[in-house]
Amino acid sequence: MSEYVILVDDNDQAIGRQEKLKAHERAQRHRAFSVFIYRFNPQPEILLQQRHPDKYHCGGLWTNTCCGHPRPSEDIQRAASRRLFEEMGISTELKKVGTFTYIAHFENGLTENEIDHVFIGNIRNSPLSPNPEEVIDHAWISIQHLVECIDKNPEKFTPWLKSALEFVSRAL
Repeated sequence: MSEYVILVDDNDQAIGRQEKLKAHERAQRHRAFSVFIYRFNPQPEILLQQRHPDKYHCGGLWTNTCCGHPRPSEDIQRAASRRLFEEMGISTELKKVGTFTYIAHFENGLTENEIDHVFIGNIRNSPLSPNPEEVIDHAWISIQHLVECIDKNPEKFTPWLKSALEFVSRAL
């Protein structure tokens, strides 16, 4: 069964839908979300995931706790909560902290052209249950250390992570 994304204009107004892979092949702008789960230990730490190597792009790279696309007619916050549970087994309240637009081209010919809604959520000693079909590893890291790692080795991270992280840094 095909998954569809919501095509949007420059103002994030829905203008149609497209099969997910075709939208990425055609570089069509679509709606997306990035979720960051944090904890205090005692400073804020972000939960990262390492994407499964078989993902359609950015396989094996480190990124935020989870990301994805709302389905047509799906509320974006509900979609973010759904995907957080599907990828990491986490259920928690999410708060939207920003939105940004980015375009990234990949070696396999796909393009991310997204308006990305950034959400944060806090967990306290909740067990994680990463989906092995989505995630091969995960780690907690301070925001400052993560920024240093991205600056030093950007090829190890997804192209949207640093932009999304700016909203998280301001919110925490």
